[in-house]
Amino acid sequence: MKKSLFHVSDLNVWFAARQGFALFRRNRSKKFIKAVDGLSFDLFEGETLAIVGESGSGKTTVARAFMALMREVRGEICFEDRNIVAENRAGRIDLRTKVQMIFQDPFDAMNPRETIFKIVSEPLSIHRKNLSVHDRHEIVFQALRDVGLTPPEDFEKRFPHELSGGQRQRVLIAGTLVLEPVLIIADEPVSMLDASLKVEILNLLANLRKKRSLTYLMVTHDLALTRYIADRIAIMYLGKILEIGPALSVLDQPFHPYSQALIKVVPTLENAGKKKTVLAGEIPHPSDIPSGCRFHPRCPQSTDLCRIQEPETKEIVPNRFVHCHYVQPRVEHTNN
Repeated sequence: MKKSLFHVSDLNVWFAARQGFALFRRNRSKKFIKAVDGLSFDLFEGETLAIVGESGSGKTTVARAFMALMREVRGEICFEDRNIVAENRAGRIDLRTKVQMIFQDPFDAMNPRETIFKIVSEPLSIHRKNLSVHDRHEIVFQALRDVGLTPPEDFEKRFPHELSGGQRQRVLIAGTLVLEPVLIIADEPVSMLDASLKVEILNLLANLRKKRSLTYLMVTHDLALTRYIADRIAIMYLGKILEIGPALSVLDQPFHPYSQALIKVVPTLENAGKKKTVLAGEIPHPSDIPSGCRFHPRCPQSTDLCRIQEPETKEIVPNRFVHCHYVQPRVEHTNN
């Protein structure tokens, strides 16, 4: 049985929405942007969990909650018998030695005036100040070797503008490795790269997971990418997980209407040249979430029940959970 590394229970991230005085007087109450609304799931040791959904679904907010970067978080993210949501400043600093993040744009994430050595060693300067110069060099050089920037002596004195896009992304990954984290959060880690470099970086991440016993939480809108690297997929919409399960199972047989709609527009050899069904309308603003099932205004299968009652999350088949009224648990029959 897989060991749960992080246990998330009833996670909420609500921001107070800005309102004009006249609007506030009319409503007589604060409105909230419900970026994440009641999430519960486990992140298992050694796996890659991909969080997928349209822009505005809350994917990046979940990643930031894992990094303890916001004060508006409520609920539980349990790690090593402690709730990181409730940690004080010292606890959050300690957490960041074990949880690191790869950002989407490798150029914006680096100081253009600093050398590659300075960029990669910066986490050590913050969290491991007592390291000797020799040990610092050894750790940085090993990280550069692990991400394929060899020999490291050829890269340590360069600046970001002297590297290609793929090399800059490798530098960012090296910077996450120097503290030997247990979890790496990857926020659209290959969206800024061309197709050939995407494969290289994904292969690198897969190899590092094995070599360094890493766990990944990957944020992406690219379902085709999840087939290549993810063990499980969580499909988010307006702050909720509508479906979660093993990656290939979800991609090959999606249960939720939203999952089905997203997967139908993924380019494949089978649907090449065919007209793709696109969801009607746009994702609502998270300060104005529809009543009942939040997906019902865009769902082709919605009924009156969907409009008035929030569905429960049910286990449809083993390890597949769906948030929908009309997807029912399935009993697997065995032949005696």
